[in-house]
Amino acid sequence: MTTTTEIAPDVYRISTYVPEADLQFNQFLVKDDEPFLYHTGMRGIFPVVREAVSRILNPRDIRWIGFSHFEVDECGALNEWLELAPAAQTVCSQVGAAVNLTDFAKRPPRGLAADEVFGTGKYRFRFRPTPHLPHGWDAGVIFEETQGTLFCSDLFHQNGMVEALTESDIVERCRQALIAYQGMFLMDYLPFTPKTEHLLKGLATLQPRTLAAMHGSTFIGDGARALHDLGGVMREVYGAGSV
Repeated sequence: MTTTTEIAPDVYRISTYVPEADLQFNQFLVKDDEPFLYHTGMRGIFPVVREAVSRILNPRDIRWIGFSHFEVDECGALNEWLELAPAAQTVCSQVGAAVNLTDFAKRPPRGLAADEVFGTGKYRFRFRPTPHLPHGWDAGVIFEETQGTLFCSDLFHQNGMVEALTESDIVERCRQALIAYQGMFLMDYLPFTPKTEHLLKGLATLQPRTLAAMHGSTFIGDGARALHDLGGVMREVYGAGSV
């Protein structure tokens, strides 16, 4: 089941629930002069995501495609989107561009430096590298400065079919999911390193008002506090010895 919700002006959450995983996979579409798609989803859900995008704008008009790190739910359908949208270019970390996308992507990506900003018209996006947060040395997040939306990938992961928007505590939902995944897979879903809380505190300085999570509800509220609290939850669940 795929649903579309406007989580902020011109920002649409496209969410597909996969019962086998008991998980929502969310893409985010920013409608602007140069439309921006964050997360492509897996190749298997490309048709339903394309259909959802087409109800908002012409998919061929997408100009930018972004994601946090190299993983199928983040960018599995990237080449399908690059074929569909002839002017589209991928934006990702410089590490991601060098070690993954120069070979994987059909067209050269744009590797973003720390705090590099690009615009799509009305909206401005700032890139923050976050190596190994949530996963991988190529990881990073995008912050839309105009409205205060942080596209935060697997941070604040929540299981199940949940509401599109919430002002409730998503940190506790995330804690429950991290504990469940640790028991299920006998390993840490998110690595906890000596730099984890420092990176989360850096994201908190952005003062986000909206946290657009890849899995689960989008949170509206004090994003800085939620990011600080997430660091404590990760320390609690994984402990300082996690890698």
